[in-house]
Amino acid sequence: RFPDPSETFVLRELNAVQRRDGVEAELFVLFPPKNPFVHPEAERWVARAHRVSSGAAALGTLWWLAHRPLRMTGSLASVLAGHWRKPSRLARALLASASAAAHARTMRRLEIEHVHAHFATYPALAAWLAGRLLDVPYTFTAHAHDIYIDQLHLRTLVREAKVVAGISEFNRAFLAPYAAGSATPVELVRCGVEPAAYAFRPRALPASGPVRAITVATLNELKGHTVLLDALASGGEDLERVQLDLVGSGPLEPALRAQVARLGLEQRVRFHGTRSEDEVARMLNEADVFVLASVVTASGWMDGIPVALMEALAAGLPVIASRLSGIPELVRDGETGLLALPGDPADLARAFTRLLADPDATIARARAGRRLIQQEFDIERSADRMLQMFGVSASDAAEAASARAG
Repeated sequence: RFPDPSETFVLRELNAVQRRDGVEAELFVLFPPKNPFVHPEAERWVARAHRVSSGAAALGTLWWLAHRPLRMTGSLASVLAGHWRKPSRLARALLASASAAAHARTMRRLEIEHVHAHFATYPALAAWLAGRLLDVPYTFTAHAHDIYIDQLHLRTLVREAKVVAGISEFNRAFLAPYAAGSATPVELVRCGVEPAAYAFRPRALPASGPVRAITVATLNELKGHTVLLDALASGGEDLERVQLDLVGSGPLEPALRAQVARLGLEQRVRFHGTRSEDEVARMLNEADVFVLASVVTASGWMDGIPVALMEALAAGLPVIASRLSGIPELVRDGETGLLALPGDPADLARAFTRLLADPDATIARARAGRRLIQQEFDIERSADRMLQMFGVSASDAAEAASARAG
């Protein structure tokens, strides 16, 4: 889907790749957006994104059945074999395949040379199908829900890709068995931020008075807001100083508002809804601490490495996060931030107490966090790694740009 206000990491990477000389990027969308909010940085892509109607999807499927019958029927058979165990997933996989067939006709006309997808579910499926129909390589980046909840068709998507990227070492280890026996390398390509976009302000926590905490995350089960609210309500003089700003929207908002009222936190918790990147950067600069209490849901869904944590560290904020998935690769306990057990309000409260008990230690952690962002989570470095995956060197891109200019 595009635009999606919670997936700024895809938008940033797209913009960074597009900035490279000699590289021309096109954006293909499978399904309509759910949230009408559009970040200013996404506006220019909204107008130029390629979308397909249901009629165009059907026509595209028929066109390829006529022009590449064996390749198209074989691909659809593979989709059926990979998804039949979950009929709801199969239906959406077939819809994605039809959209991909229509997009492949456009890609053929534009002479697309490489297809990349974010997420290992329907987007990777679409990239795989387009690559097969066009005889061009495809790659994809795996994040979190797309690989942790189920792995339908994943082995096929991995083994036939030119390269697969995981956003963390945790993801790379998760994906490696699916590539076993094939020529597909599984690489580490971090999501990233633009460090210069965040005013770095290392800060000691106030020794007395209110402490402004902020969480930037979709309001859903995955992000652990209920655990965070329980931790804040658990008592203790230090925790009672914490005031919380919740930035984001989502299906859990009514339940969270009810929980705030039930716990008597109305004077300490504020809901701000979805905000632009500039507004988020301003709020990070004004906050005292960033907290994200991610959990593992009953279905196995969990975070990868939330970009909001990267933004917080880039801004110099003290950070508290959950010890799960790839998060400890970014929030290194005691070095760049503090970690708590996922789903445990008492341990999260202890992390808050630990943070507030030594306010000056946050300065050293902030500097270490900013260095780590610059070294491993800079979006320009990520874009360079992505182009390497595509097989495009800086000299190749420059040569292509010169040829087009001439």
